[in-house]
Amino acid sequence: MSGRLLPALLAAALLAACAGGGPLPDRTLYARLGGEAGIEAIVDRFLFHLADNERSLPLFRNTDIERFREKFIEHLCELSDGPCEYSGDSMAATHRGMDITRTQFNSIVETLQHALEDTHTPTGAGNALLARLAALYPEVAGQ
Repeated sequence: MSGRLLPALLAAALLAACAGGGPLPDRTLYARLGGEAGIEAIVDRFLFHLADNERSLPLFRNTDIERFREKFIEHLCELSDGPCEYSGDSMAATHRGMDITRTQFNSIVETLQHALEDTHTPTGAGNALLARLAALYPEVAGQ
């Protein structure tokens, strides 16, 4: 009987340690993206790749890139449950008059995917971010 008791006691001790042993790790999307530094790196790589994206670059022709960078970082931070508050215009207002097509939208998503790959963002976190951004399509396209 003692041969089965020791493994049972070890299992119980491990379960107890897991259940009450300190704070759970931060599993917000913000944390999974690498926090502020991770999001800044993603946005910077996005801008780097955007410069070579002939399909989407015309959409940014009259854009203040410094402001865009700042607001995109804020937006991704808030969208990923980070501590930021987006202070820019609504997505509909920001994209009004741009008449973004599905092809252009998809091209921008591809550019963001390249940025996620470059920054070695975990696949699950990248996919979660893309899903949250995809939900904004109606507010962005065709405005």
